[in-house]
Amino acid sequence: MNGPPGCPPVADAPDAHTDESLLRRYRSGDDAAATDLYLRYAPRLRALARQYCGPDFAGRFDADDVVQSVFRTFFHGARHRSYDVPPGGELWGLLMVLALNKVRELVGRHRATKRSVHQTSSDNDLDRHPALAADTAAAALLRLVFEEQLAGLPESNRAIVRMRTEGYEVGEIAAATGRARRTVERVLQEFRHRLSRS
Repeated sequence: MNGPPGCPPVADAPDAHTDESLLRRYRSGDDAAATDLYLRYAPRLRALARQYCGPDFAGRFDADDVVQSVFRTFFHGARHRSYDVPPGGELWGLLMVLALNKVRELVGRHRATKRSVHQTSSDNDLDRHPALAADTAAAALLRLVFEEQLAGLPESNRAIVRMRTEGYEVGEIAAATGRARRTVERVLQEFRHRLSRS
């Protein structure tokens, strides 16, 4: 922006519209910042969700349901400082992970209503382990312990652990969640320690 004649140009306020500044404003009670974040990311989240919300799930949930749920989770977590923007980064990686987790949850819930427990085949690697496949009680107990320990983590850390169990590499998780590689490794190590004490 240019100033009066003979004066140097006046730059816009630094970081006036970064994700970090919008999140800071939202935490201080500025609801307009929440609207700005929603408008910035809702179209991308909707497009992502549409890829997974096929006709099989019509009438159960759609892309808009996913988007609304993601933002409810995000704004609740942001208010309680569970989420932060990486310096100079953006929130897309975190929102993408929240959206994919929500789609997986909704798809799983929908499929569970169409199949009995005995017909269900889980995508979780735990279920495919030969020892657990031979002992359904042990597999069920292990899944229960895993989910209980996972529930005790902040949402951002749960996303890291879930992505790892889905086969993502540490570098991919760091990029998607906006966390440092070392932080991702620390979260995974701490979760393994939690499981070992269970």
